[in-house]
Amino acid sequence: MITVELLEKYGVIKKSFDKNDIIFEEGNLPSNYYQIISGEIKMSNYNDDGREFIQGIFYNGQSFGEPPLFLNQKYPANAIAVENTELFILPKENFMKLLEENPKVSIQIIENLAQRLYYKSVMAAEISTHEPEHRVLKLIDHGIAYFNFQKDKNGYLINFTRQQIGDLTGLRVETVIRTIKALEKKGELKIINRKVYR
Repeated sequence: MITVELLEKYGVIKKSFDKNDIIFEEGNLPSNYYQIISGEIKMSNYNDDGREFIQGIFYNGQSFGEPPLFLNQKYPANAIAVENTELFILPKENFMKLLEENPKVSIQIIENLAQRLYYKSVMAAEISTHEPEHRVLKLIDHGIAYFNFQKDKNGYLINFTRQQIGDLTGLRVETVIRTIKALEKKGELKIINRKVYR
């Protein structure tokens, strides 16, 4: 995460988006760096049948959409506000200047991109070769580590909807629901007031 002070030094603007607003669309060329102040963003595609595949979900303090920005390639997915969201938006030229003049920030961005690449590699193997229970647990465990899900007396609250779990693992919602119930019976998950805990 780039600090507010540094972003302001390079001309960042704040912009609010309502739930379901499109931040950018698949196929467009990138022109900005985006960092979440508050809210939630998903990056997703739709297959020929109209089924959504979520590439990633991003939360407060996280950035998204950088790989095409660096490569000057079209966005491979849409970015959509999952809830009312406020973003920092920095024009590409300003972002590149910020990185050139702040090597420590460049390293942070590289580490962030490496973490996301690692996640995609792990999940690609999990989705293609494992049973639903394993897929769901792997996604949840990664979510606990990467998305900093909060822990309370019940365990870690999993902030993914069943639909999001399905979209992130390639499973149908019905399969996700059955899988979560099976994992609850095995003691791997808890369901309290319709919320999932690990």
